[in-house]
Amino acid sequence: MSGIRRQALAVARRDLARERRRGEVLWVTIPFGVIALLLVPLAIGTDQATLHRVGPGLYWVVVLLFGVLVGVRGAADETGPQRDAAALLGLDPVAVFAGRTIATSSLLVLFEIVVGVAAVAFYDIDLIGVGWLVVVVLLVAAGLGTLATLASSIVAAGAGAAALVPLLVAPLAIPLLLGATQSLDGLRQGRSILSWILLMIVVVLVLGIVGVVSSGPLQESR
Repeated sequence: MSGIRRQALAVARRDLARERRRGEVLWVTIPFGVIALLLVPLAIGTDQATLHRVGPGLYWVVVLLFGVLVGVRGAADETGPQRDAAALLGLDPVAVFAGRTIATSSLLVLFEIVVGVAAVAFYDIDLIGVGWLVVVVLLVAAGLGTLATLASSIVAAGAGAAALVPLLVAPLAIPLLLGATQSLDGLRQGRSILSWILLMIVVVLVLGIVGVVSSGPLQESR
């Protein structure tokens, strides 16, 4: 188990170092996410009450749509030579899956934080229940990261091109989007959000189990 953990962390560091060199998420995806939030008031008007009401939902939609781009980035990185090199190095498929999921989820947390600051500024969103908000942000990032990694692994195994990743991720991410929006709404209205938190935890666990179980067969099918 410790060997798998070390390999997973090494894969995660590799992917994050690659992202630092290219800067696709930092200099392309994040700015476009902020711009998307900025364009909404231009389309629906600048009435502050309306923006305050719809802001949280719009924020999570932007997180979902642009979070898919991070997954596409991961699918594009899965080239044939890189997969062959990982096999020659004896990397455990589970470690590769876990490492890529950690890297993608970390980038998604960064995206959520930066775009969240912009959403608070643009829509005057109330930050109620900060502790629960942190939990929701982490669960959404973990869920999207796991789902994007799983989808890109399926595509890399020969199921199609990287462009198919959004078509796989977006529909399956609906429970995460529903849980996140309802959690934020529940916090604003003083209702319990435990059921929505549990829903997101179950989604993350199921995706993680599917990813771990399928990592070996997917690698062998490439």
